[in-house]
Amino acid sequence: MAKDFLKDARDEYDVIVIGSGLAGLTAANLLARQGYSVLLLEHHYQLGGMATWFRRRGGHIFDISLHGFPHGMIKSCRRYWSREIADSIVPLKGIRFENPQFSVRTTFDRKDFTRILTEQFGIAPATVEEFFDTARGMNFYDDQTTTTRQLFDRFFPGRDDVVRLLMEPITYANGSTLDDPAITYGIVFSNFMSKGVYTFEGGTDALVGKMKKELLASGVDLRIRTLVERIEVDSDRQVRGVVVNGRRIGCRAVVSNANLKSTILSLVGPEHFDRDFVEDTRAVRLNSSSCQVYIALKPGLGFSEDVGDLLFHSEHSGFDIDAMLSMDVSSRTFSFYYPRTRPGSDRWLIVSSTNARYRDWADLPESEYRQAKHHLEQTTLDCLEQYVPDIREKLDHIEASTPRTFERYTRHIAGASFGTKFEGLKVSQTLPKQIGGLFHAGSVGIIMSGWLGAVNYGVIVSNEVDKLLSSPSPV
Repeated sequence: MAKDFLKDARDEYDVIVIGSGLAGLTAANLLARQGYSVLLLEHHYQLGGMATWFRRRGGHIFDISLHGFPHGMIKSCRRYWSREIADSIVPLKGIRFENPQFSVRTTFDRKDFTRILTEQFGIAPATVEEFFDTARGMNFYDDQTTTTRQLFDRFFPGRDDVVRLLMEPITYANGSTLDDPAITYGIVFSNFMSKGVYTFEGGTDALVGKMKKELLASGVDLRIRTLVERIEVDSDRQVRGVVVNGRRIGCRAVVSNANLKSTILSLVGPEHFDRDFVEDTRAVRLNSSSCQVYIALKPGLGFSEDVGDLLFHSEHSGFDIDAMLSMDVSSRTFSFYYPRTRPGSDRWLIVSSTNARYRDWADLPESEYRQAKHHLEQTTLDCLEQYVPDIREKLDHIEASTPRTFERYTRHIAGASFGTKFEGLKVSQTLPKQIGGLFHAGSVGIIMSGWLGAVNYGVIVSNEVDKLLSSPSPV
């Protein structure tokens, strides 16, 4: 008899959270702390959304996605989660750029980037300072018509090498391009530039494990393998509940941490919204997806610390977003995991991340798909031999994921691993004005991509839900 993953679940909750990405987890935790009954539904077998991991035979544990986020994550985790979680966030110091235009090692903060831009790239100190100040001063309410390309042309005209240094890490982190609004670059870049790049000591599995502990202590009813089929809305455009695993559960509010377009067009249905809102939703562009190659060395075998923690490698002649998305891979980001990443282990791991187009992978026949994945694995090893010369002799396990993989496990449209373009933010924020009690939290607008943005957006949305639920009901 199939297991009932909703066994003993109540028929009614104050809030139902759909999806357990960092935004959903944070919203659920804060609302439960405020005394609301909260049911969190996750279709996958583990929590975390894109902040997740998987295990393989031989004791290997792989983190999904890049393992870096800004210093602000410490403050957000301390305030909205726990000191234990915040204290496990540590800096990455060994960050490298290797490409035909330059070789750079940096601590990835404003002071060091200023040194690099002035000494190595020959940019006037006043120009560098003005650029950083301009990026730092950007906010959500600024002009959205200026593009990132225009921002760079203003400060560094004709300097493709400088653009590459400043833009490449952000493109890898959230799929942004030179044609996106400049504020989406400035805000994200400035977050990292404050104090560098950080990671979670112990791995993503330890982070999500600690978050699960906090959620249970807060009283959240956590359910995995629970696929929401429909968000129930009445004739007055008010949320009434969800249908999950074939069962209806009522609620006063829903927070969807699912894909924005899927939430509106599939879980609710366009017939429940204003026509203009539906058109705006359909017009929201998705960010690109990614491919990753997971590499494990044999137990006890490793590589030199001199390799670094995060390596932006490219063979292309300049910064080119089309080249970065191509299946003929010329640009990769390598995340190097040492035993210190998971204290007590003896494992060295490497994850290679590559931006990718969904359509390049989606329609491949199964045999061609397997061949393409194998080719990606082997060319990644070829590239990696420049930094770990004996990688093939030390190799214990290798496998690849593609946009099809991300689509399968996250249920994001087109496997989008970086959320939506900037216009998705307005649609997400105005959703409760269309359907009373329906909220969305997740990676929308490039500004909200990344772990810090997801946590903070979960906080923002939980506050809006609290305002709704705590306000007097109309007579």
